[in-house]
Amino acid sequence: MDPEQWLAQYDKRITEAATRAEQAGERLRQVGATATSRRGEVEVRVSGSGTLEDLTLTPAARALEADELARLILDTTHKARRAVSAQIVGISTKYFGEGPALDVIKKHLPAGVPTKDRDEDDFFENPEITQ
Repeated sequence: MDPEQWLAQYDKRITEAATRAEQAGERLRQVGATATSRRGEVEVRVSGSGTLEDLTLTPAARALEADELARLILDTTHKARRAVSAQIVGISTKYFGEGPALDVIKKHLPAGVPTKDRDEDDFFENPEITQ
């Protein structure tokens, strides 16, 4: 292959990578998730970084003890963060594929690598399990 042909192919690959990165960046800026507790007492919204953006407590939340409500808020927030993490992994995989870059992204997710969701009953029965 002559140098001009090699340079043209290299330029094409760089341009395609930049386009994918731009598209991925746009999609990632839109990431966020809402989660609701199973019985609806708590609803949270988190950003793509996992930051709590909104918290809504329904009148049913008043019937809960303070420590129970606190755990429910935390568990619902973890649920939303897992959803954000799953979105980030999906977008990253689509635009960049499997490989070392995706491994680095997974290490820095708001909730770690997405795992199976646990409901509040499981959380209250096994509070020593952390996510």
